[in-house]
Amino acid sequence: MLLPTLLSLLLTASSPAAAAPAPADWRTPFELGNGNTTATYDECLAYYQRLDAAYPEISLREAGTTDSGRPLHVVVVSGDGDMEPASLRAKGRRIVFIQNGIHPGEPEGIDASLMLARDYVQKKALRRQLDDVVLVIIPIYNVGGALNRNTSTRTNQNGPESYGFRGNARNLDLNRDYIKQDSRNARSFAALFQRWQPDVYIDTHTSNGADYQYTLTLIATQKDKLHPALSQYMQRELLPALYGGMDRKKWYLAPYIDFAGRTPDARGLLGFLETPRYSTGYTTLFNTIGFVTETHMLKAYTPRVRATYDFLSLLIGTVQRQRAALATARTEAARLSQQQQEFALGWRLDTTQAERFTFRGYEGKTRPSDVSGQPRLYYDRKAPYVKPIPYYNTFVPTATVQRPRAYVLPQAWGEVAERLRLSGVQMRPLSADTVINGETYYIQDYKTSPRPYEGHYLHSAVQLHQVRQPRQFLRGDYYIALNQPAARYLIETLEPQATDSFFAWGFFDSVLQQKEYFSDYVFEDLAAQLLRQKPELQAQLNQKKQADPTFAASGPAQLDWLYRQSDHYEPSHLRYPVLRVL
Repeated sequence: MLLPTLLSLLLTASSPAAAAPAPADWRTPFELGNGNTTATYDECLAYYQRLDAAYPEISLREAGTTDSGRPLHVVVVSGDGDMEPASLRAKGRRIVFIQNGIHPGEPEGIDASLMLARDYVQKKALRRQLDDVVLVIIPIYNVGGALNRNTSTRTNQNGPESYGFRGNARNLDLNRDYIKQDSRNARSFAALFQRWQPDVYIDTHTSNGADYQYTLTLIATQKDKLHPALSQYMQRELLPALYGGMDRKKWYLAPYIDFAGRTPDARGLLGFLETPRYSTGYTTLFNTIGFVTETHMLKAYTPRVRATYDFLSLLIGTVQRQRAALATARTEAARLSQQQQEFALGWRLDTTQAERFTFRGYEGKTRPSDVSGQPRLYYDRKAPYVKPIPYYNTFVPTATVQRPRAYVLPQAWGEVAERLRLSGVQMRPLSADTVINGETYYIQDYKTSPRPYEGHYLHSAVQLHQVRQPRQFLRGDYYIALNQPAARYLIETLEPQATDSFFAWGFFDSVLQQKEYFSDYVFEDLAAQLLRQKPELQAQLNQKKQADPTFAASGPAQLDWLYRQSDHYEPSHLRYPVLRVL
């Protein structure tokens, strides 16, 4: 009888070799598809969950709520497994923040980022960049839109086969919601952005518009709106590296294509002015360089994803190489921002200044429409061209304001206070009722859009009357000093004449409505008594009647004018609630 040990050895020797475990298949849903498919919301999260489980350098976390009822998620890719923003900043890591799926029908960034996160932990050359750079990725920002999947709403777009919808669960365009924050998505984003305070932010999109040779075009933070210290770095170092790098990859890069005039190329390209309602307009307020990638809708889906991947990878590598220059520029911008006294609130394009840009286009031609018989535009892909055209990208301020020492916001305006907190604003509640001297705005005139825009009737062309006066404030009202990093954000949201101020979005509309008035037959006697008591007021009334015959012929108009000069007229009507402390 064979000994047990010998028997086992013989059996092992005569058995076939045990099969090695099959390598894990890390292909993404896009790579597993036919080149014209994009990951669904569930597929996207499931893939990141696999990465999180397999690699300590990757963490998938919930980061707040969205209007869909499902959470917003964030993925952090960190070389040493440290996932805490303060700790990473202390180590000198540069933070690159990538947001995908704000418009889920434009999903290239969703698929590109899945591959990117995987490759940065699996490929040694990329992994080395994580010694200096941390990636923060929102897999899909517009969760509700991603769940509302269809095959037809992107009328102009060449694939993928199915995709999400532009509007979120409340039918809001989230790329107009960064200041007003009507969506829970935007409020979650603000808190997440302030937590990470990224150096560079990228928002991935697909374009609409003209036809041309480029697969990917780029919106960079408008150079004149960005702080000069950062603008110089971006213009002189970062953008040249990105344009040169994409050219070497044969993805020729161009600014976002917005032609001047109706003809496709006769009058040049216009720079894009991103106000704070947009993603990169918001991030600029905090000295973060922002980019929007725009792949071309008519190119096939696979090259659009590949171009987005290559741009993101190039940007991360460039940030890693230029990390010292970027850090210096941000530090200088933060320091000088605290000293800045004048801030621009409105901008216009200066058409007297233009760069020359070598543009790769297709000739725009016309032919009779099969529908109307009228001339219609088409782009002739058999007639490509490369030629220099003007690029108008200089903006000049149309309105400026001097920095106050502080603002005082009554606690009654809680919706405004909540948004300030989410954007990192430091506010000190008053400890007692008190009178504060400062400058008060009275709204003299404004225009309001006749139709709603993203749930609001926007105000514009705001005209103000400034009065220095003492104002009574209550315990719990907010004193907001301007010696803080959020100073520019505060100025562009609390100055009512700013393009995307809270006043412009209608947060203070109740002050525009008068609450008390008078009956003519009662006020007639009071008005006559007022004129007897104040001869100077009688003189002003006479002067106004002489200058305005229509006013002179209207008894009600004269009574109304006198009412507004009297103590009976409510002081809160048209008074902007926020006080400027000078």
